[in-house]
Amino acid sequence: QVQLVESGGGLVQAGGSLRLSCAASGRTFSSYYMGWFRQAPGKEREFVTGITWSGRPDYADSVKGRSTISRDNAKSTVSLQMNSLKPEDTADYYCAARTRAYGVEYRSPHDYDYWGQGTQVTVSS
Repeated sequence: QVQLVESGGGLVQAGGSLRLSCAASGRTFSSYYMGWFRQAPGKEREFVTGITWSGRPDYADSVKGRSTISRDNAKSTVSLQMNSLKPEDTADYYCAARTRAYGVEYRSPHDYDYWGQGTQVTVSS
């Protein structure tokens, strides 16, 4: 069983920055593929970014160049730094873990085994 706990959401003005963090339990965190997804009201959950065990990132086009994902395997944490935030970034953000990873990127919610409870990000215009 893997537990994921997100933190760092909040209200920010357009153009501002936020850093989301996700703390994971599980003895083999370093082998997990970790992802961030978001879901706005009335919309489907969408991929934001993911990172392999070795730190190779993958970004959705909507956040590429504005966001940076990172992980600390020693601390079992993954973080998402978001800059130049836009009102359309407003959503609940979820951390997700895929425990069996094979060195490729995973962008579908169905690829992931465990989810956090989410943290709300609101960007005001």
